[in-house]
Amino acid sequence: MRADLHTHSQRSDGTDSPAGVMQAAAAAGLDVVALTDHDSAAGWAEAADAARVAGIGFLPGMEISCVLEGRAVHLLAYGVDPEHAGLHDELSAVLAGRTSRLPAILSQLSSLGISVSEEDIRAVSGHATAVGRPHVADALVASGHVADRTEAFDRYLSPGRPAYVNRRSAPLRTMLGLVASAGGVSVVAHPWARASRRVLTPDTVASLVADGLTGLEAWHQDHSAEDAAQLAMLAGDLNLVATGASDYHGTGKVNHELGCHTTPPAQFEQLLERMVVAGDAARQRDPSVRPTPWCRPAPGPR
Repeated sequence: MRADLHTHSQRSDGTDSPAGVMQAAAAAGLDVVALTDHDSAAGWAEAADAARVAGIGFLPGMEISCVLEGRAVHLLAYGVDPEHAGLHDELSAVLAGRTSRLPAILSQLSSLGISVSEEDIRAVSGHATAVGRPHVADALVASGHVADRTEAFDRYLSPGRPAYVNRRSAPLRTMLGLVASAGGVSVVAHPWARASRRVLTPDTVASLVADGLTGLEAWHQDHSAEDAAQLAMLAGDLNLVATGASDYHGTGKVNHELGCHTTPPAQFEQLLERMVVAGDAARQRDPSVRPTPWCRPAPGPR
């Protein structure tokens, strides 16, 4: 069972359609794929239909922008009811924060003599629900100011660069509770990459278990082999699930090919078991919660 549990489509900052992600996943020999667009479930229906046609399993997910002690932390949520009131309201606020900072970013770029308009961003963002810095980067590429997204972030858009503007993110501990209330399970994405490593110490991760944390994404391109081994050990010590994934963005992120990292089958089964438990517990508290089930792969060879 080859399961890639972290991918993105055009509904956030990937370059493939949700169906295209599933088709590419099947071609890459994957058995199960999670679509985890930023702060949104907008691509789930299309991806699920395409996965059925391709004969692969589909796990509904999202990558939620959170903050802990002033540092960005990303949370993968699987199997949630996206219409759960508390979760829906928080996601709406996070998405609004993404959109509302665009004028400030464009103003910063303008002060550097770089002219990019909101129309330019809309032209490259397409049907994206979560519009953010990657789309500004794409507009910079389209207008010839940079060669690719990497250069755009390195020169202008990353924290500390001249066009970076902070935005609203959900408090991590609050979001862990909301994911559980919405019938889902939560896994910290690439915990020891980027700024999140500074705050996600082993002691802090242990404290997050009481807030509802289910797992850690250990195997990721932004982790060294040593990091991955230590995170998998930490997950085992804390009775957390250890996952692996590509963080695929199509052509929007190089060196993150589908299936470059996958979740060990035993860990994947644990994640599914905990999804069932989380869904049952949420429905006992609130019968209106409708956790989204995962779609199993078709039996037999594809």
